[in-house]
Amino acid sequence: MKTFKAGNQINQRTYKSFQPNKINQEWKIEHMELVNLLSQADRQLGRLDMYSEYIPNIDLFISMHVLKEATQSSKIEGTKTNIEDALLDKEDLNEEKRDDWEEVQNYIQALNSAITNLENLSFSSRLIRDTHKILLQGVRRKHNLPEAFRSSQNWLGGASINDATFIPPIHSTINEYMGDLEKFAHNTKSFFPDLLKIA
Repeated sequence: MKTFKAGNQINQRTYKSFQPNKINQEWKIEHMELVNLLSQADRQLGRLDMYSEYIPNIDLFISMHVLKEATQSSKIEGTKTNIEDALLDKEDLNEEKRDDWEEVQNYIQALNSAITNLENLSFSSRLIRDTHKILLQGVRRKHNLPEAFRSSQNWLGGASINDATFIPPIHSTINEYMGDLEKFAHNTKSFFPDLLKIA
């Protein structure tokens, strides 16, 4: 694991995109410090599971964490809904806040749908695309091709691709990388701790 390189910068004419290395491979954990941290994390998860038995309404507790995650994650896209706004009915909000509110509600619905679908459908590109469709239903970014992986180059930061902070993999490789991710998630031939796999 210590020799793993995340990827390389690849020339794409006028810019360089980051092309990650595949992750579905044989992994060896060689650092005892990492093994120790995993052991501590497992113990803390066991304690959290134990405490959950004493919470009168675990579903309400989880829904509040989902709500917090939805409002925090949506900020990446410029959404400004806070938890207090997200708990209101749409009709109780000012007109200018309703689009942001709807995006947060879609996030919550998409996450809950994905969790439900995992009972019958394994983690897969199909699950991700179905979840993405719910996330974008009826919102401002619905032109972002729900149910499809991107079909053009994008970038993060900067006014143009030439001054971007980060340029992700070129679009023509997305299906290949998603296939690698699926194989990694379902690989039972090589042992890899679940917490590291989730990370």
